[in-house]
Amino acid sequence: MARLSRRLPENVPGDFYVDDTCIDCATCRVVAPEVFGPTDGGLSYVKRQPDEAGQRRRAFMALVACPTASIGTAGCQPAHEGVAAFPEPLADGVYYCGFTSEQTFGASSYLIVREGGNVMVDVPRPAAPLMKRVGELGGVDRLFLSHRDDVAGHGRWHGRFGCRRVMHADDVGGGTRDVEDQIAGGEPVALAPDLLAIPVPGHTRGSMALLYRETFLFTGDHLMGTEDGAGLYASRGACWYPWPEQLRSLDRLLDYRFEWVLPGHEGRFRAASPAAMRRELERLIAAVR
Repeated sequence: MARLSRRLPENVPGDFYVDDTCIDCATCRVVAPEVFGPTDGGLSYVKRQPDEAGQRRRAFMALVACPTASIGTAGCQPAHEGVAAFPEPLADGVYYCGFTSEQTFGASSYLIVREGGNVMVDVPRPAAPLMKRVGELGGVDRLFLSHRDDVAGHGRWHGRFGCRRVMHADDVGGGTRDVEDQIAGGEPVALAPDLLAIPVPGHTRGSMALLYRETFLFTGDHLMGTEDGAGLYASRGACWYPWPEQLRSLDRLLDYRFEWVLPGHEGRFRAASPAAMRRELERLIAAVR
């Protein structure tokens, strides 16, 4: 739980606050950008107290999503409103799970609700309220693990729903050796007519993206939106495999149509059309070469 005695001095006066256990994962700033912002010292803080119902709901959602429980309220108010908001619908049966984990540095995870069986992309904290709600939405048929960094808790979800786990063999390690479906090589693999696993080595050797219905691209830490959602971003500083390989993987994505980039970290990005997404991806590639 956040401690009022450790409240960061940058917080504006009022009920909500961030304490000094913040790890700067940016989850709160993505979930509730009107309330939370970055400090000069590389943490998050309350830049504006929520002053209407919608902002207050988003602030409670950020509190629940925070991986380190670094957000609190001076009055220790219950966060039922934030808990009930997850999974949060984004568009066309795609949900943001919230409930991020400190073990994945606050990585985002998503749920795709679809007739052929629901797919979870990367792993949220296995909190009981989230598991209950996911069960009400049809459970999890397949758990797609985009790369080795964001797998903490995958066994809990497998144990609850019996889902088959999918991961690239190059990222399989001691904690993931029992993953049922291990993809090898560099070619895309169709998991279903509407699901395509695309190897994108760069962030890690076995990084993969998941394309759903030629609309949504789940990218792990390979490709991200900027925090404000204004464009695309790729991090050379978080590339654990050769950067030229990351660039080749970005080039490979030009072969596909999609309108959304849903990453593990940083912001989500939605383009007006597949053509607009391609232009933004081309801009990014030119900028990072």
